[in-house]
Amino acid sequence: MGRVVISVDAELGWGFHDRSAPPERRISAARDGWATLVELFDEYEVPATWAVVGHLLREDCEPWDDLEPCPCVQSPVLAERARRYAPELVTAVRDADADHELACHSFSHPGFDDITKERARSEVVRSIAAARAHDITLRSFVFPRNRVGHRDVLAEQGFTAYRGVGPARGGSRLRRLLQTTTGRWTPPLVSPTVDEYGLVDLPDSLYLFRFEGWPRSVVESVSEDPVVRLFRRGVDAAAESDGVFHCWLHPNNVVADRDVRRLREILSVLDSRRDEVTLSTMHEVAERASAPETRPVADAEVGES
Repeated sequence: MGRVVISVDAELGWGFHDRSAPPERRISAARDGWATLVELFDEYEVPATWAVVGHLLREDCEPWDDLEPCPCVQSPVLAERARRYAPELVTAVRDADADHELACHSFSHPGFDDITKERARSEVVRSIAAARAHDITLRSFVFPRNRVGHRDVLAEQGFTAYRGVGPARGGSRLRRLLQTTTGRWTPPLVSPTVDEYGLVDLPDSLYLFRFEGWPRSVVESVSEDPVVRLFRRGVDAAAESDGVFHCWLHPNNVVADRDVRRLREILSVLDSRRDEVTLSTMHEVAERASAPETRPVADAEVGES
């Protein structure tokens, strides 16, 4: 019996604070999308790993590294308080009926492959402090924009797992479009491995909003939502093996009724197959992978940033 993991990149305005042309519709919908996800996960009794930007746990700002102003005062995207603070939304996840994991998505959402080790450490330490103030312990990490770096800092600060880059990533937009709409492509199952820092790398299998815009509208007008079809294939594969089917999304993906409909269909698939797969958080998978009798070790990587 395989496992199904859903991770949520919870960032509100922080996901786009450094973008010159941010997707305003998605940013404006992020709070409602967050609440909708909490309700849906509770309705279908599905746990998820919520990777939260640490700054959302705060209610005010302070100088950055005691010298520079907080990045939020420099970004028009974060001008509204509701886009940079959200402790009540994080509390809603913690207090939900579903047994969610609260994880870390850095403090201010920089690319970890493009910052210094000192900045990475500051991002992690600030996140831990913000979470601790709410009696939250962070064990898993999701890299902003999936840009992996400074894994040694995560290990140093007590993290046990991170979401790595899965085999379905990469390739051209056309290739991803063809995978989604044609043939019998199945999202890959992944195997957690223990890296040279002792962290469990749990790669992703499928981004649940990889297929949007007019192509989605065209396909949905004549057939089933293609992402729901891919999700069903991934669950089928997990039911027949001991691999992990790891999906992810953002609250800001939930913009329209059809997005809610997609999620309902996805969660309905899980609900109907819960006797055939195990629904897990990243931390639960990491605990199992770290056990001495089950621990596969990844080849050592070089060139760690």
